[in-house]
Amino acid sequence: MKRSAGILMPVSSLPSKYGIGCFDETAYRFIDWLKEAGQTYWQILPLVPTSYGDSPYQSFSTFAGNPYFISLDWLTGEGLLTAEETAAVDFGSKDDDIDYAKLYEGRYPLLRKAYERSNINQNGDFHRFVRENEWWLEDYALFMALKDFFGGKCWNEWPEDIKLRYGYAIEHYRNKLYFDIEFQKFLQYKFDCQWKDLKRYANSQGIQIVGDIPIYVAMDSADVWSHPELFQLDDKSNPVAVAGCPPDGFSATGQLWGNPLYRWDYHRETGFDWWMSRVWYAFNMYDVLRIDHFRGFDEYYSIPYGAKDATNGHWEKGPGMDLFNTMKWRLGDRRVIAEDLGFMTDTVRQLVKDSGFPGMKVLEFAFDSRDTGAASDYLPHNYIENCVVYTGTHDNETLQGWFKSINKQEMQMVRDYLCDAKTPIKDLHKPMIAAAMRSNAATCIIPMQDYLGLDNSARTNQPSTVGQNWRWRVSGKALTSKLAQEIRHTAETFGRL
Repeated sequence: MKRSAGILMPVSSLPSKYGIGCFDETAYRFIDWLKEAGQTYWQILPLVPTSYGDSPYQSFSTFAGNPYFISLDWLTGEGLLTAEETAAVDFGSKDDDIDYAKLYEGRYPLLRKAYERSNINQNGDFHRFVRENEWWLEDYALFMALKDFFGGKCWNEWPEDIKLRYGYAIEHYRNKLYFDIEFQKFLQYKFDCQWKDLKRYANSQGIQIVGDIPIYVAMDSADVWSHPELFQLDDKSNPVAVAGCPPDGFSATGQLWGNPLYRWDYHRETGFDWWMSRVWYAFNMYDVLRIDHFRGFDEYYSIPYGAKDATNGHWEKGPGMDLFNTMKWRLGDRRVIAEDLGFMTDTVRQLVKDSGFPGMKVLEFAFDSRDTGAASDYLPHNYIENCVVYTGTHDNETLQGWFKSINKQEMQMVRDYLCDAKTPIKDLHKPMIAAAMRSNAATCIIPMQDYLGLDNSARTNQPSTVGQNWRWRVSGKALTSKLAQEIRHTAETFGRL
């Protein structure tokens, strides 16, 4: 990565008249705006279908795309929907918020209507897509059709014959749910077409996409249902242990994510085939890949299944460099960002170093006593070139929200470091961004909310909470040419244009 800059904002946070950001005209305009702002990267969050809780880190599939991102205007242009039909649906009344309940109730009937009018079975390109993606698409489409058929229950609560994937049961439900399965394939086909068009446009404008994959997959997913041998499950298909994070300064009880853990010995025996497919597929979608919770490849936190919080977990050894040596051998050199945040040890630092991947630096952590890592790791004057600096991530407070949550001593440390005693708090995000931009880090990526100086009402996610996360959207009026020119000037000033 050359010295460069980018902006972090989920696709879901784009402006849209349909309740959530998607692959419509506003996405193309945002790419134009990024180009005007002199940016190299647009970092997004996982594009996967979200499950209960609406988190892109808890998905029904690690391979599928989110149907919410399909442009309804595109479907209207194809004659599959009418403007009157889309206008009649209530997607929510707030243009800075996502109402997931209304989205689910309003969007899927429209998508189903588009499918029924599509005559998709006569489309040769659709059949090509299905053939090329059969290795994951068949299981995913059947899984989603079954979830609807069984009232949304987790797959380990389904009848035993289909829960355990007996051959006769698979054949029975494929026949019984044929059109529901084809509908799911239709959604994935449309997602694929629209995303590839958008990415091609971004690349043509000099914008590269930084994608994101979680280290873990959700228990209630096609991945675990179709490949239980990859995970630590018992003979009743329940997890033996689940993932999370230990208690720290931000949470006295830690974080209980609930994802099933991997059987790393089995993965190693298979040459990490599933992981290689996963990473290869991700690089077909993105230019650069951020791998979430990278420290889990060195050691992962194992919590007994059924625990109420993360206090009784313990550390287990992960696959280490075996996985990444295999990745380099089988896939060649790839551009990866290692999300190496959290409880750091010498062995985690060594893994990041041995991998050669740039790690992450979060400016907020340099001054926040709640962080359990070494604050000096996050002070800009200590950065090596091979890293990516952020003011904060999607899991952190916005800068303006963070200024209000830290104590007076920490606030004074910020001002002392910036040599800035006078800038009003409401404008202090600007010198903080400048501190990140002038650092030695090869890449600097700033959340959109911090460029806009927004408080925590615009926060993307607060870990260990549910209900109000993943909802923020930017106003189209906020993405002005004036702001783009200010961002461009900052990038140019610090050699990141």
